[in-house]
Amino acid sequence: MSWAAEEWKEGLSPRVLQKIRELESQVDKLKKELQQRQFQLQSLEATLQKQQQKVENEKNEAAVLKRENKRLMELCDSLQIAKEKISHGLQVKESQVNIQSGQLNSNQKDIKRLEQELKR
Repeated sequence: MSWAAEEWKEGLSPRVLQKIRELESQVDKLKKELQQRQFQLQSLEATLQKQQQKVENEKNEAAVLKRENKRLMELCDSLQIAKEKISHGLQVKESQVNIQSGQLNSNQKDIKRLEQELKR
């Protein structure tokens, strides 16, 4: 088939043939450049896709971390409320202990006083 492709060139002047060879050479160079650019484009598209996937993964991870952070904040709040309730309960019990301790001391004094009265 290449002989048919060359057949049309028969009878052309050497100057025209030289120009045709130059143009064919330029076409070959442009085809190679096109192939290289297509390869570069494919590589860049693959890189872009990887980066987009990475960004999407990071967004998902950020959302998971945000939910986890919210859950932990709510847990901290509930623990703080529980701590305050326990602390209040402890204060109430300490107050009751102090009252009963005072009553015990008063009763002990009364007992000692009564014992002394009995001895007399």
